[in-house]
Amino acid sequence: MAGPDHLQTLTRYKAWANEVIFEALAKLPESELLAKRRIFAGNLLRTLNHTRAMDLVWKAHLEGVPHSLTTRNPESPPFSEVRASQAQLDLWFVEYSRSLTPEKSAEMVKFEFIGGGSGAMSRADMVLHVVNHGTYHRGNVASMMYEIPVQPPSTDLPVFIRETASGRPSRPALPAR
Repeated sequence: MAGPDHLQTLTRYKAWANEVIFEALAKLPESELLAKRRIFAGNLLRTLNHTRAMDLVWKAHLEGVPHSLTTRNPESPPFSEVRASQAQLDLWFVEYSRSLTPEKSAEMVKFEFIGGGSGAMSRADMVLHVVNHGTYHRGNVASMMYEIPVQPPSTDLPVFIRETASGRPSRPALPAR
């Protein structure tokens, strides 16, 4: 299990990597974002939206409130709305990870999966899942970018650490705590 300090780094990394990807995709024509692709979500935009939607679900679980989603692949709002919403969610997860104490991190949270069935995870494991899920789908997005063909930006953790540790990030980054 990751500790609170690692979760702070990982949620900051997730926010940075998402902004790097969105910045690159914003340069593409809308037709490329909506072009049918052989992937679970169907296209680039819906892949981004799937990640955002699942972040909303896990945020709701962590807050102990219901969410309104009934599918893991909902219709997507426009790119600019997905980008703005994802940025807000990323900031929420950064702040949430900063608020976690070791005791709170270990607290178990019960929830219902969208596809049915009950689950329970620690708060730390839920946040770690959100980070990993985002990484997985940024990989999907990068693969689709190669199909266009467009070189995807590097969003690896070591690049984030290098760019934020130097004090001179070449891409948007969240400040360290």
